[in-house]
Amino acid sequence: MPSLSTLSPEQRADLRTTLREEYEALKAQGLKLDMTRGKPASEQLDLAAEMLALPGNRDTTAEDGTDARNYGNLQGLPETRALFAPVLGAPADQIVVANNSSLALMHDVLVYALLKGVPGGEKPWSKQEPITILCPVPGYDRHFALCEGFGIRMIPIPMTGEGPDMDAVEKAVADPAVKGIWCVPQYSNPSGETYSAETVRRLASMNPAAPDFRILWDNAYTVHHLADERPALANILEACAEAGNADRPIIFASTSKVTLAGAGLALLAASPTNVKWYLAQAGRRSIGPDKLNQLRHVRFLRDAAGIAAHMERHRALIGPKFNAVEEAFAARLDGWEVASWSRPLGGYFITLDVTDGTAGEVVRLAGEAGIALTPAGATHPYGKDPHDRTLRIAPTFPSLGAVRKAAEAVALCTLLAAVEKTAG
Repeated sequence: MPSLSTLSPEQRADLRTTLREEYEALKAQGLKLDMTRGKPASEQLDLAAEMLALPGNRDTTAEDGTDARNYGNLQGLPETRALFAPVLGAPADQIVVANNSSLALMHDVLVYALLKGVPGGEKPWSKQEPITILCPVPGYDRHFALCEGFGIRMIPIPMTGEGPDMDAVEKAVADPAVKGIWCVPQYSNPSGETYSAETVRRLASMNPAAPDFRILWDNAYTVHHLADERPALANILEACAEAGNADRPIIFASTSKVTLAGAGLALLAASPTNVKWYLAQAGRRSIGPDKLNQLRHVRFLRDAAGIAAHMERHRALIGPKFNAVEEAFAARLDGWEVASWSRPLGGYFITLDVTDGTAGEVVRLAGEAGIALTPAGATHPYGKDPHDRTLRIAPTFPSLGAVRKAAEAVALCTLLAAVEKTAG
């Protein structure tokens, strides 16, 4: 197959006509498909249906004698913290178990840092404007929205395939206004890469000018494997402690895509100093979390082996959807040199890089054909992708048939947008 660049003007015009005809036929199908967010499908939620009967009306006492129906236990039940200790790579006494949203934990940590400051800092972040946080790109739009909502300046840092460009990170943190960095270290959202051991080491050992610098370690996909090959992620808590920077990382995770998305558990892990700091602030906001839900998770998942087995059932449901996207993209786009895409070993997303200057047009074309995609630019701070090329594809929520049809449509729109750009 010739690449687009090798076609004669006449061949390119013929291709454009053919693709336009295909596209009009696609629009005539009246599709309504949603590929915007990384939500679990109903079939995935059904995997945890047994939880709805737990813990049971006579099974509400925790291992330490706590009545889970009552107030208290702001840090979370001991058995719940122990259950997730291997997942977070932290001792149980350095874990906090909260209610369903890890995003809420991230929000609160930022608010507490802005209003109260963090251990090691001289004053609240809000008294040290302008505050800056480094944002690896492509990255997670909700991280960016938190920063933008609080007026925190963002600096994009390119991803390299092994995590953020550490040369750029180390250069940026020489500015004392840089207070932190967002990280999705395992199966990054949306690129799917896992940080290398060297990247983790450099994050842990670098010397930022700000003594209260924080690594916001959003390990959302640590158990969300899609393949037998499972890249190891170095333990950030251990790496920072060994480097003499134990208070640097704050780890976030949740069971939102493990059990019930709207009724999961949010998790935080950090140094003893950071945990004490967090609980001191959170204790003014809440008397305690939903401990019945914590018991429900312990009774259902049981242990690390139970979590792994449950996630294999998730893999069986969503793995074919990721394969369908890869097959559709390869069938339509291989050889044309107009796009590239990730082949993730885990996580919830596929990154599609289209021809520069056409991502917005691909989204528009897809939308007019009934396929909703995440807006172009969502993978970058302020919604501005300087190359207008990166799209996040979320294949988990629709049915397998809908995913296949949507991926074929996106591939068509990608090729059409590239042809029309070069023709114009």
